[in-house]
Amino acid sequence: MSVLLKKESYPVLEMTCAACAVSVESMLKSVAGVSDAGVNYANQSAWVSYDPAITGPEQFRQTVQSIGYDLVIEKENQQEIQEASQQEHFKAIKQRTTWASLLSVPIVVIGMFFMDMPYGNWIMLLLSAPVVFYFGRSFFINAWKQARHKKANMDTLVALSTGVAWIFSAFTTIYPEFWHARGLHAHVYFEAAAVVIAFISLGKLLEEKAKSNTSSALKKLMGLQPKTVTLVMEDGQFSELPISEVKKGNVLLVKPGEKIPVDGIVTSGSSYVDESMISGEPVPVLKNSGEKVFAGTINQKSVFRFKAEKVGAETVLAQIIKMVQEAQGSKAPVQKMVDKIAGIFVPIVIGIALLSFVSWLLLGGDNAFTHALLAAVTVLVIACPCALGLATPTAIMVGIGKGAENNILIKDAESLELAHSVNAVVLDKTGTITEGKPKLDFLQFLNGTNAEDLKSVLLSIEKSSEHPLAEAVVQFLEEEGIKTIPLDKTTSITGMGIQAQVNGKQYTIGNRRLMDQQGVQFVKEQETLIESLQKKAKTVIVFAEDKKAVAILAIADQIKSGSALAILTLQNAGIEVYMLTGDNQQTAAAIAKEVKLTNYKAEVMPSDKAAFIQQLQSAGKVVAMVGDGINDSHALAQADVSIAMGKGSDIAMDVAKMTLIGSDLNSIPKALKLSRKTVATIRQNLFWAFIYNIIGIPIAAGILYPFNGFLLDPMIAGAAMALSSVSVVGNSLRLKLSNI
Repeated sequence: MSVLLKKESYPVLEMTCAACAVSVESMLKSVAGVSDAGVNYANQSAWVSYDPAITGPEQFRQTVQSIGYDLVIEKENQQEIQEASQQEHFKAIKQRTTWASLLSVPIVVIGMFFMDMPYGNWIMLLLSAPVVFYFGRSFFINAWKQARHKKANMDTLVALSTGVAWIFSAFTTIYPEFWHARGLHAHVYFEAAAVVIAFISLGKLLEEKAKSNTSSALKKLMGLQPKTVTLVMEDGQFSELPISEVKKGNVLLVKPGEKIPVDGIVTSGSSYVDESMISGEPVPVLKNSGEKVFAGTINQKSVFRFKAEKVGAETVLAQIIKMVQEAQGSKAPVQKMVDKIAGIFVPIVIGIALLSFVSWLLLGGDNAFTHALLAAVTVLVIACPCALGLATPTAIMVGIGKGAENNILIKDAESLELAHSVNAVVLDKTGTITEGKPKLDFLQFLNGTNAEDLKSVLLSIEKSSEHPLAEAVVQFLEEEGIKTIPLDKTTSITGMGIQAQVNGKQYTIGNRRLMDQQGVQFVKEQETLIESLQKKAKTVIVFAEDKKAVAILAIADQIKSGSALAILTLQNAGIEVYMLTGDNQQTAAAIAKEVKLTNYKAEVMPSDKAAFIQQLQSAGKVVAMVGDGINDSHALAQADVSIAMGKGSDIAMDVAKMTLIGSDLNSIPKALKLSRKTVATIRQNLFWAFIYNIIGIPIAAGILYPFNGFLLDPMIAGAAMALSSVSVVGNSLRLKLSNI
């Protein structure tokens, strides 16, 4: 008998590192009745596939709580609870970082410049104790969690080095005679312990800031649904109804300016509907009786009624929300490079410290224990992870600042690190390659006509039109300073154009079909002109006086001035560039030809864009997606690196990890170059951080002693550690001076 499994997602609270996600996942998988589970650290959520006859959400929560985390199992307000928890967590880290930094300043001043002042060691002891054990307690808690799973990471190194340095320093401050009796003067390391906690807390704060914004995009998507709807009852009366109570078959009324609440079919009335969130195309679509409308799209012109067909989780908008959630959640938790290195580095350092302690104990002669203790502590102090902890955040901070100077806003370190390996860029057409707003870019009055008088007629008629393209003509003529004149009578011809009478003459404005219907004649030159404009993907409108064509107009979505150069720059760098659009094949081909693009797809739905990106990823490509609309949000979430145009929708900017201020596509090659330089800087920083350790640790352990009697003073070890940090910060600042 087959078991019917249920799959649910839950926000996870209190996770602080990628290893936390691994712990929560393994605990969920261990619950009886769970067939599979996954935890995503990036968006702080877990999914569980389970047999509801055996187990359930309450059991999952208890299991996760047993190891110090929490699960939000309430269906109501899940997003709000998670967001409140993240903001609380961010506030706590910010507070800890601020206090740790403030208390560290006097400790460093005393430790570096006034080390011989009376009671200096006692002042440092009192100031550093709260920094290490209260404001830095999360490092010790996380290190313990790691140790329980037989693992080590950055937190282990921080906890070990700061803990040992502080305890050793406290012992030296309280019992200085222990060293004096043996003819030694031991240095204290309070400043090293405090500074490490302050700096690495700052790194955690930056990481948390990026993560605390993850749910705002989904909240905005959910906000596209109206809270209430107008229900048309059987007796023709109207009733306000919460959206959650709408059922299939209900007839609903939508007024101009209102959002359409659910998917359905128009039953009476007609109007233009802005469907840019679904299609990405800027021109509103005419909806007549029998045509489909979608939740979240906006009614622009007239009142109409429609029958609800898909409600709740079935609507296209709900599907987009779900797909964005899944795409964000499908990304593997990012285990930072430093944590990976620390996982190997920590056991080696502990091993060397223990080896030097045992070696000195066995071979050290009279003061064997004293030298053994000093050598072990010196090894741990010189291996202090300050430079290691600063290597990535300082380069990222400078890189993000450099990006902002160049109109590139970067939300998180992950995308900046990943962008250097991008080898495929997918561009949305409307609003990304093009301006995203139809403009009149061709107007030619035919021979023998009085253009100035006709322009006034044209403006007056278009001003009375409801068609969205009429606005482009009105804007163009008003900028020329043309004035309107009174019209005798106007008639709108749905889907084709408009007619008006002025001073006894009949004027018609519309498409070629309307002209043929009205018997308007064209000469060969006019036919050729219309054909050539249509081949360039322009919408052609004819202006006729009685039965004679007097002007030809063409409206198009203009290509941005920098688009062609940006695409060429990317292609010259060996990056494949693709254009995806919801527009028709002819328009897509014309735009692609103009910007010299061979890879393009037309008539693409939002889910198709994400599927295309997935296809590229499965072929081994690292994909960057560039878009500006709500319809791009699923594809942006799916891409490895997501880039939004700054003049696009708020939702696209929230989902994307990078935002280009303004609309110049030439910022994309700059962003990729900045990523390459930042990653190179991180690698250089890690080299400097490690070279000190590779040289310093063996010397600190006393490897030179048998040859020349040299023992490294722990104070010099502390200075070497500080120098490694200075070299790392200095190298990061070099990035600020480079060109991108």
